[in-house]
Amino acid sequence: MDFGLLVLRLVIGALFIGHGTQKLFGWFGGYGVEGTGGFMESLGYRPGKHFAVLGGAAEAGGGLLLFLGLLTPLAAALLIAMMINAIFAVHLENGVWAQNNGYEFPLVLAVAAGAIALADGGAAAVDSGIGLHLGGLVAWIGILVGVIGGAVAVNIRKREGVEELEAEAGDEAEDRRAA
Repeated sequence: MDFGLLVLRLVIGALFIGHGTQKLFGWFGGYGVEGTGGFMESLGYRPGKHFAVLGGAAEAGGGLLLFLGLLTPLAAALLIAMMINAIFAVHLENGVWAQNNGYEFPLVLAVAAGAIALADGGAAAVDSGIGLHLGGLVAWIGILVGVIGGAVAVNIRKREGVEELEAEAGDEAEDRRAA
């Protein structure tokens, strides 16, 4: 079981390091802060470059922590928050399946990060090597913080036109009441 956790931790951690460095440095075919910042702006995250750096740092940093098995509940919190944000900001409207740009892949990554934290990172984790045992309740707290962080991130977006649509709906309702 510990070898399985090690493999899972290394693969998921490495993928997140890659995703984060795509955002931060344009590595592995990414767009860097400039391009990712523009995408973030289009999703309603302003200023986009700041959110690109924040997202890239959360993914690369959380991925590195997960890869090492160091402070796994913190790693899980960062990664779960990012994936919940990605699910709701980008993928939800496309349904479940990845081939339709759905939320399948970010959901699997978030669940894997949480499961690794619940398993305390495994025997080959740095946490285990230095005597930190952060599974159980601490891991659940990390998961909860990640879910809350993701929900907060999704709700701080400023979606263009939302205010105008709400104002128009209010005006139409008022017109119907007056008629």
